[in-house]
Parts: sequence; C-alpha cells; structure tokens
Amino acid sequence: MRHGLAAVGLAVAAATTGCAGPAYRGPVSAHFDGERFHNDPPVKQPTVASLLRWSFSPDRIAWPDRVDWPPGAGPTHPAAAVDGGEVRVTWVNHSTVLVQMAGMSFLTDPVWSPRVGPTSWLGPERHHAPGVDLDALPRIDAVLLSHDHYDHTDLPTLVRLTARDAPTVFAGLGSGALLGDAGVAPRVELDWWECRTLGAARICALPAQHNGRRGLLDGNRRLWVSYWIETAAGAVYFAGDTGLGPHFARIRERMGAPCVALLPIGAYLPRWFMEGNHMGPVEAVEAHDTLGAQLSVAIHFATFRQSDEGMYQPAGELGLALAKGRHAPFVVPKFGEARTVRCAVAP
Repeated sequence: MRHGLAAVGLAVAAATTGCAGPAYRGPVSAHFDGERFHNDPPVKQPTVASLLRWSFSPDRIAWPDRVDWPPGAGPTHPAAAVDGGEVRVTWVNHSTVLVQMAGMSFLTDPVWSPRVGPTSWLGPERHHAPGVDLDALPRIDAVLLSHDHYDHTDLPTLVRLTARDAPTVFAGLGSGALLGDAGVAPRVELDWWECRTLGAARICALPAQHNGRRGLLDGNRRLWVSYWIETAAGAVYFAGDTGLGPHFARIRERMGAPCVALLPIGAYLPRWFMEGNHMGPVEAVEAHDTLGAQLSVAIHFATFRQSDEGMYQPAGELGLALAKGRHAPFVVPKFGEARTVRCAVAP
C-alpha cells in the first residue's frame, strides 16, 4: 500500500494534464508506426498489472527524508568556460550534468524543482539539494532532453533557463508541442541518428531503450533519445534513461568510442519490472565496456526515490561490479563534483 496509493494518485493527476498539443505525425520508420514510437528491437514494457504488482511490493528500501550539505560544504560554482582542449563534466543531480568544452556549455535533462511530477505538490520529492545552484551556472548554450518523463523534462526548470539564457533545446521527435506550450524556445526536434551543428559542436540524437509518457493518453508519442556531443576537444555521450540493449554496440560502431560517457545506474530494482527500461550497475559496466569510453561517470541515482533500491546502493554495487574485472575508469561523482579530461586522440 505504501507506493500503491502514490502510483494511483500520480496516474490520476497525470491524466488531468492530457497530452500537450497535437500528436506527432511523420514518416513510418523502424521505431515509429505513424502514431507511436517503439524500441528497435521491441522490448517488453510494464503493464497496469505489473505496475500494481510492484506498487504493493513490501521490498522497498527506505531513504532518508533529506540529505543536507555537510558543515562547511555547499554547491559548486562552475567555471565560466572551459577551452584549451579539455572536457569538463559536473554532476548536478539525477541526470543533470553540466558539460563544458570548446568554450561552450551544455546541460543534460536539467531539473532543479523540489518535486518531479504533473503538479508542484505531487510526484517524487528530491532527497538532496542540487550540486550547483541554477543561478551559479555559466551561460548555457544548449539543453539536451532525453525523453518526456517528468524527472527529465522538468518544465519549470526549462522555463527558468529560457528566461535566463534562451539556450537551444534539443529533444526527440514529437516534443515540440509540449515545449512550445510552455514557452520554451528555441528548440530542435531530432530523430535517432540525426545531427545538428551548434557553434563549435555537433550534436547527434542516438538510440536509447526506454519509453515516453506524461499522461494516460500520450504514451510513446514523443521519442526517447541519447546524445553525442562532439567538439574539437572530444566527444561526450549522454545515455539518458535506457535499458541495456544492442544500441550501445551500434553507437560504438557508427560513432566510435566517446571520451566521456554519462551512464545511468539507478532506478533498477526490482529487475523483473525495471530491466527493459533502466540499467543497473552491472549492466552499466557492460555498456561502459561496449562503448569503450575513456571515462564513464555514473548518473541517475541518489536524488529521487523511484524504485526499490537504497539511496546509495547503486554506487556500492557499481564498485563491486568494477572490482570483478579490468575496466577503464568509471567514477561515482559527488553532487556538484567536476571531472576534467583531456581526451585521447585516435591514431
């Protein structure tokens, strides 16, 4: 009953929001049937019955109500710009990462709201303050949205960023109406394997294994993507939300090995319910090896409680998985921690 009522309440509230704007229409493809997007190859998705089974499970590990900064600590104040051939990634929280290189600044799935849901009072509540204050950010050139779930497309945060910097917002096909209704602009919608140039950067939307929904009637109306951000300094891969699938090998084959990979490790238990759409730590290590990343950084954990594992369990299990073999560095950052890399140059 603990999260059964929450699941029902969230579904009812989400239904009231409806589907923002007209449904996307476009050419049929291997991952779009003309009305709804799907994974390629197909992946078994949760049903109402499986959601209810999970919602009433007694196995959920409790999280602390709030984890505040330790005495003397506080949010990071990032550099205004990073140039000179270096790549810097700063984990803010959840899937929000500040990526800086070639004098440009990018944000992935920005969320600064106290809750993520259809209203300001309903939805998962954050358990840790963002590692970077929004007002302390450098000027943001581009925002990369992986999919339309509330914890990844946080409209209140996007409205604040639009008013502050008017960054170009990249999102998957079908997202334009949702963003436009909120006044978020400029925006670019991309299909899988589609690229755009912005200043010194090439930004490509790549496959992911997930789903999309904001209400009861708009399931899979907007495409979920991962991203490749490339400049002369190197390439950063942002996986978004994804299960482990063949897309990682395809990305390595077509794009090469990234300098830095931002890989999700949380919201993975129970596996029978989560495995199609969320990697656990063991699977994240496999994705890291498949991609051949020079450095991987763990994201999507310890911010919002969305599944059964403990707050720091993903980090601990990632360490155990890495200890079983030889791997390139795969780090678990602290909130607000920056990692600076000088990317290896391919021969």
